[in-house]
Amino acid sequence: MYKLVAIDMDGTLLNDQHMVPDEVFEAIQQAKAEGIKIVLCTGRPIGGVNRYLADLQLDQEGDYVIAYNGALVQNSHTNEVVSELTLSYDDLTSLYELSRQLDTPMHYFDSANLYTPNRDISEYTVLESYLTKLPLKYMPVEEADSSMRLPKMMYIDQPERLEKTIQAIPSEVKEKYMMVKSTDFFLEILHPDVSKGNAVKLLAKELGIPREEVMAIGDNGNDVSMLEFAGCGVAMGNAIDDVKAVADVVTKSNNEAGVAHVLHELVLGK
Repeated sequence: MYKLVAIDMDGTLLNDQHMVPDEVFEAIQQAKAEGIKIVLCTGRPIGGVNRYLADLQLDQEGDYVIAYNGALVQNSHTNEVVSELTLSYDDLTSLYELSRQLDTPMHYFDSANLYTPNRDISEYTVLESYLTKLPLKYMPVEEADSSMRLPKMMYIDQPERLEKTIQAIPSEVKEKYMMVKSTDFFLEILHPDVSKGNAVKLLAKELGIPREEVMAIGDNGNDVSMLEFAGCGVAMGNAIDDVKAVADVVTKSNNEAGVAHVLHELVLGK
């Protein structure tokens, strides 16, 4: 029986209207009633997850959440931090300089806000603010607080341009950070030890749940590591090929309540 189910949000938990389908809500409540840990595991900042935790009743005693692609593991009831890995102001300055050299927009986060150093604000930064409901602030890098700790930064651009940027990033920079695409237009840059897989592994150990009793469900490149770790890795029907390649199971799409389908098929009542 699976005792912990880690679920990605965008493209997985949420349909294309950024809503939780009723069938998914009901399946999650049934799983919780059976004592199964349901953990949202997302690239979103914690501020962009809280309202979903409340709506899904995943902010109660003993509940946890994984945000920033694994940079933050937190008790969602007490807000006690289990694990946190961040980047520094020096990382911000060097990655910003590289973004200028590569002619690629970027933005960055602290625990409460989304910042852009670009006076000409990218449409993808606006989209990030809309999706996460985080305040968006224009903040040139030289004016940022040098003591700030950054859960993640992102290079953002049109898919074709972003792919060229990725190819042009020097190998020594790629080796220094964890870099992963969460969508065709978002490249996430994180502490080198950060991944969803590492975060799910850490939380499972914290809870005394063996790998074999962990399920992970996702659709995009930043989900690969947690599907590889889990005893059962589930790819959504709308997942990219790289995710389907490492999955044990492929379920229905996010617009067909695929999360509910796989919970009923493999978890509930088992």
